[in-house]
Amino acid sequence: MSRNILVPIDSSEQSREALEYALTEHAEDDITVIHVLDPVQQHAYGGIEGGGMVSYEAIQEQRQQEAQQLLAEATERADAHNVGIDTEIQTGSTKRAIVAYADDHGMDHIVIGSHGRSGASRILLGSVAETVARRSSVPVTIVR
Repeated sequence: MSRNILVPIDSSEQSREALEYALTEHAEDDITVIHVLDPVQQHAYGGIEGGGMVSYEAIQEQRQQEAQQLLAEATERADAHNVGIDTEIQTGSTKRAIVAYADDHGMDHIVIGSHGRSGASRILLGSVAETVARRSSVPVTIVR
């Protein structure tokens, strides 16, 4: 019987490694790849562009397009492995959205990449993978 595997991705190399791991180690399972649009990270897109303020709608559209591109690339990687995947875009706090999605959709396992931060940067920035592992009701594999 196949299991439901959740693979959260962003544009990092670590999330690509996590996807690669899932496609290799869980090829017989049902894999769902998600990308979370975190409104808190919106400020990274704000500011002045070409002398004018960038509109909220323009920023949202750009982030949505980037998310769709990430998921399209994930689908291409899965196709190269002859593995079918489902893809989803979620909005909210990244940590909470991943755990909630796993709970709400009956996931059996989460495979997530880690940025491998340590020391002060880990304390200041936190670790999505660590928080997901602590809060998840299902096993979590952290890929470095």
